[in-house]
Amino acid sequence: MSPDEPSMDEQDAMAAEWAAALAEAKQPEPEVASEVQTQPEQVAPASFTNFAPTPGGMPGSDINMILDIPVQLTVELGRTRIPIKNILQLAQGSVVELDALAGEPMDVLVNGYLIAQGEVVVVNDKFGIRLTDIVTPSERMRRLSKA
Repeated sequence: MSPDEPSMDEQDAMAAEWAAALAEAKQPEPEVASEVQTQPEQVAPASFTNFAPTPGGMPGSDINMILDIPVQLTVELGRTRIPIKNILQLAQGSVVELDALAGEPMDVLVNGYLIAQGEVVVVNDKFGIRLTDIVTPSERMRRLSKA
């Protein structure tokens, strides 16, 4: 017997505890008298603050409330699926072929949802993207309903 294994006395004690727990679980619960009446809970109506529209804004909407919320903007060059064994073989200088063609517009995603497409540009030695096509709200809703 290894030092990590419980002794026979400990095993017997554990078996007895399990047996007692199982027997306790099988006992039927005592019946509750059907004559006991419960009092209804006191419920209060919810109250909501009415937000005043901002000057010049549409009635009932205040876009200023969400303007400072950060979102994840991603520009996607392309994608591919490869087996793990090929990933483990990658080294400096390796080339991974993507599903996008050269010159094809890049996808612009906000929190993982396509909102636009564009082309890569270089501005002050940094990469950027010039938007060439904005996905309409109706098209975004159509794509969301498919997912």
